[in-house]
Amino acid sequence: MNRETKPGEQLRSPDETAERLDVSLSWLAKARMRGDGPRFVKIGRAVRYGDGAIGDYIRARTRHSTSEV
Repeated sequence: MNRETKPGEQLRSPDETAERLDVSLSWLAKARMRGDGPRFVKIGRAVRYGDGAIGDYIRARTRHSTSEV
């Protein structure tokens, strides 16, 4: 369910993204290195997360019961 960042889509800073996901900045940085966090955009040295990528990440981890993997 990955989608590319669309032109005009709001890009969020790591601070904003960590707050929205209720995770630490450290967790978010480690997830980028592991490749298991939300998709991100690198513009120069800046890391940004598209709203769509954050939503996709949340949807991909949504479960109906605790027995789901």
